[in-house]
Amino acid sequence: MLPGEKKVIATERAPKALGPYSVAVQTGSLVFASGQVGLDPASNTIVEGGIEAETRQALTNLKAVLEASGSSLASVVKTTVFLRDINDFARMNAIYGEFFVEKFPARSTVQVAALPKNAAVEIEAVAVLNSQ
Repeated sequence: MLPGEKKVIATERAPKALGPYSVAVQTGSLVFASGQVGLDPASNTIVEGGIEAETRQALTNLKAVLEASGSSLASVVKTTVFLRDINDFARMNAIYGEFFVEKFPARSTVQVAALPKNAAVEIEAVAVLNSQ
């Protein structure tokens, strides 16, 4: 890939973009993954089970997107977590800790007024490509 070029990432293992954007874009050795909510890729509906189930599905979707790019959750350097209700922080954080277990990425977590599909959580990430 030439400097300044970008490669659009897509995968059937995660929900398709809900608008005019890519689920991830690679440029150089970085992958910028768009926010993932707890959508089941097969049904395109939010999973049932509350914040824990939605967080688990959002991170599963994010994992699939990163793997399609040649990266992984272990290569994530920064995440941003958007919560509909900041009171869900501890329950989201417990599930997040199942996916990120060492050399944790930097993270910001904010409460927002609303999320697509009335989701409880959305998580985006920046990762480096895994070494070949």
